[in-house]
Amino acid sequence: MEKRKERRKYQRFSLEIPAKIEVISAGKQKGTIEVLTSDICAGGAYFQTPKPLPEGTQVKIDMVLPLEHLRRLSEEYNRAYIKVSGTVSRTESSGMAVSFDEDYELGPYKEDPGNTS
Repeated sequence: MEKRKERRKYQRFSLEIPAKIEVISAGKQKGTIEVLTSDICAGGAYFQTPKPLPEGTQVKIDMVLPLEHLRRLSEEYNRAYIKVSGTVSRTESSGMAVSFDEDYELGPYKEDPGNTS
């Protein structure tokens, strides 16, 4: 029996993170959807949604990572954010996979009481 070769470049792990996905490519669907990741790696993520976007759709993704269960980096910050763009690479009835572009932003997230976004 042949062993199947793993095609993934990065290790994937299960993690539910709330995310906002904004459609940036031309097409009928525009706007923002709120979803959860079901798994993630350095190269992309799978998002749970009953209405996945079409393959090839370009998106911007904002995710906020709660750090309560991780080692505290600073008393001033209790979350981190990730801003990344990518392309929908696969769709299924339960969601969609997005491949991340290499350009991304990651940093500490400080809650601003006046920020409503």
